[in-house]
Amino acid sequence: MQAIIQDQEFCCGRSCKVMIMKAVSSKVTKTLMPETTLVCADNSGAKILQIISVRGYKGTRRTKPKAGVASPVNCRVYRGNEKVRKQVHKAVIIRQRKEYRRPDGTRISFEDNAAILVDDKGEPKGTLIKGPVAKEVVERFPIIGKLANIIV
Repeated sequence: MQAIIQDQEFCCGRSCKVMIMKAVSSKVTKTLMPETTLVCADNSGAKILQIISVRGYKGTRRTKPKAGVASPVNCRVYRGNEKVRKQVHKAVIIRQRKEYRRPDGTRISFEDNAAILVDDKGEPKGTLIKGPVAKEVVERFPIIGKLANIIV
């Protein structure tokens, strides 16, 4: 007997709100560690973010967690509007300076490290994304791709 599940996502056997993520096709070099500052590339009121932790990171003992393009992170607003400062927010990294390799052999890097603030479901808090967005982010979070002007 099969159970039909409609409009619910299950995590650990109970219904809860979770961020929907898909696999990324390219091998992203992860170089962003906690306490790294990022540019906030949306219009949510934040200017500069600082990484606190990497969400879903499973690493080896005594190593700092690392994040790369399309990684969800917890961060704090370092500079920005008074409404969003001094709070912990969820964010997704959309650009990184360190180059990474795509499956077709091309290598890509950006001129800055940038992220956008998202809510619990992975939807952006802002309504506009400034600058280019990596293709890997759009693969993993399709909602972010709808707001992006340039996808590289």
